[in-house]
Amino acid sequence: MTSLNISQPDVTLMLDMSGVIREVTLSDAISEKGVEAWLGRPWVETVTEVGSDKVRRMVEDALKTGVSAFRQVTQKFPSGRELPIEYTTVLLGGRPGLLAIGKNLQAVAELQSRLIAAQQTMERDYWKLRDVETRYRLLFHTSTEAVLLLRASNLRIIEANPAAVQALGAVGPRPDSVAGRDFLADVLAEERDILQAMLLRVREQGKAPGIVMHFGQTRKACLVRASLMTSDPGPIFLIQLSPVGAPLPMPSQADRLSVEDLIERMPDGFVVINQEGVIRRTNQAFLDLVEVGAKGLVVGERLGRWLWRPGADLTVLLANVHRQRFVRLFSTTIHGELGSSTEVEISAAGTGDASNPHIGVILRDVARRLPPAEDANRLISALGPLTEQIGKTSLRKLVRDTIGVVERHYVRAALDLAGGNRTAAAEILGLSRQSLYAKLNRYDLGDDPPAGGAAKS
Repeated sequence: MTSLNISQPDVTLMLDMSGVIREVTLSDAISEKGVEAWLGRPWVETVTEVGSDKVRRMVEDALKTGVSAFRQVTQKFPSGRELPIEYTTVLLGGRPGLLAIGKNLQAVAELQSRLIAAQQTMERDYWKLRDVETRYRLLFHTSTEAVLLLRASNLRIIEANPAAVQALGAVGPRPDSVAGRDFLADVLAEERDILQAMLLRVREQGKAPGIVMHFGQTRKACLVRASLMTSDPGPIFLIQLSPVGAPLPMPSQADRLSVEDLIERMPDGFVVINQEGVIRRTNQAFLDLVEVGAKGLVVGERLGRWLWRPGADLTVLLANVHRQRFVRLFSTTIHGELGSSTEVEISAAGTGDASNPHIGVILRDVARRLPPAEDANRLISALGPLTEQIGKTSLRKLVRDTIGVVERHYVRAALDLAGGNRTAAAEILGLSRQSLYAKLNRYDLGDDPPAGGAAKS
């Protein structure tokens, strides 16, 4: 028994040569009553259906070689409780029969669950940060006031919005046309000392009065204000240039698309309905969903006509929009005029205007998504072999291997979601392309095409 490296087994089963339970012993760590009901029953009948084959293999291996490999099964107790138990089976030498020795793996299973939950929490936090960054960039690039970010150590431009590019008189409307440039090169020689004195005061005191300087080929006067922000790898200056007099015009966008054109080109169905659910506007993607050839056949009809439960779904949708002002991830089914059914997720928001209430509805086809249950089963199956290493491998290596399995799973899922496009997959995972390539090489996914197509760079 000492050669098995097991101390204080949680479950000990005495079996006959056919695998029928004759005696049961439980440790103090498992306080279960009524296990006498197992006596006289085959061992395979006391585990879940998934573990029955493993039990048969352990009995057969013990009869052939004297001892079986460690295998994990889910043990069903008479009380209805189910626990993951790792067993090994030994052929007794003194008398005919087998001894099954089991160790409770519930703590390991809970550890893996917490690890996955922590990973999901990290992903949620990451997407929250991405949302904040998106809002910042939207404000940064659409602001009519010129704004620049300067590296405090060398006063080189890190980033500038379109208004700042125009104020500096740079060639081209793109903000990256001034990135990396020395900001002092755009300042008149006689004004550089004044600017540096102001920035020094900002670094020492946190604030300083604004100063008037001149920029661009026309040397327009601008009020310059600065503030210091912490950043990695070093502090940066936020510079605001406010024109003295009329505000600087925003760069022209001759090729700007109208909102109507963008809505019409959306791949997801879009409709505008009133408070009764009557459709007022729609796009081509919605016509494709409901299998109708012309917008005139849809406008004026109730949206509920094509929903799975025509009366209930639309009523619930409108009630939630009225109460919460928006609805997100509302699942239903669209029935087309030609008999097809499409699973969709609905997001909707109301205008909040009492005099002219309307609701915008987006219907996204989710029928082609990977089934989440199957995806979860693949992850659970991948984690299964790790539990068989309990007692053979240190906890640190078990945790490292578990992280590797989870990481490989989500990298593969991102590639599938991006259709093999590695740039898009890196964006989904929040990684640089170099980091993604390193993980692809680590997990041998470099030449493994995702579901639905070949890998793309």
